[in-house]
Amino acid sequence: MPIVLFLPHKIILPTGAKLQANKGETILNVALRNNIKLEHACEQSCACSTCHCIIRKGFASVLGWSEKEEDILDKAWGLESESRLSCQAIIGDVDIEVEIPLYNLNYTTEKY
Repeated sequence: MPIVLFLPHKIILPTGAKLQANKGETILNVALRNNIKLEHACEQSCACSTCHCIIRKGFASVLGWSEKEEDILDKAWGLESESRLSCQAIIGDVDIEVEIPLYNLNYTTEKY
């Protein structure tokens, strides 16, 4: 079973998490199954960018890329070349490392 390492996030996941995933499962489903409150305003329909994440390691092994996802990602804050929508990013056989950006379209804070 592949491992998803969620890097620490000041608000959602201060200590980070190392979680087992099932091949074929999305990054968002792994997070939600483990009570990580990763926002997903469109309920996983690839219609918003609130579940934006950055794959820091293992990017090439994550499947499910589509032109629609690419169009939606253009709206994400802090977009990087390894950015994906966690609701569309399907985990393969390789362990991955994921960063949840501090901001998204629905949530901003000046505190941090």
